[in-house]
Amino acid sequence: MSVAEPRRIALFRHAKADWPQVTDHERPLADRGRKDAAVAGRKLADTGIPFDLALCSTATRTRETWKLAVQEFPKRPKTVYEERIYDASPGELIALLNETPDDLRNVLLIGHNPGVQALTDILAGESGSAPRATLNSRGFPAAAFATLSFTGPWKALEPGTATLVDFWAPPE
Repeated sequence: MSVAEPRRIALFRHAKADWPQVTDHERPLADRGRKDAAVAGRKLADTGIPFDLALCSTATRTRETWKLAVQEFPKRPKTVYEERIYDASPGELIALLNETPDDLRNVLLIGHNPGVQALTDILAGESGSAPRATLNSRGFPAAAFATLSFTGPWKALEPGTATLVDFWAPPE
């Protein structure tokens, strides 16, 4: 694959979590979260993007979100459960994405807010696109995802180098 071909990144926020008496890292999905995770998986599959790699936070709610969402995919991408995604800053998430081998074209990152929304904002900058307008009006609710496109090697991914091409969120 040539680094001149567009790469795509989907930034997927975990679905709605429950609040039982457990640590934040161990919080499971709520009933609505389980439903929304499956719907989000169908919407991600409908994008037609053949994801090569899924990077998923080790938190219970992100793992559960991914387990439900990926069932909707025609082909399961390689999945790596990555501790560094939990409570990561946008800079830490960019550094993680910079480690992606260049033979991989499309990556899905399943994580948390505020990191996922901030990363979307930082990578895409302030464009006047329809996906940006939706993101600005809705925020980045649970089970939402943003799809970005950029050209070049993964090591060149940095603020402002991507374009926000799609944003989807479950109905309120």
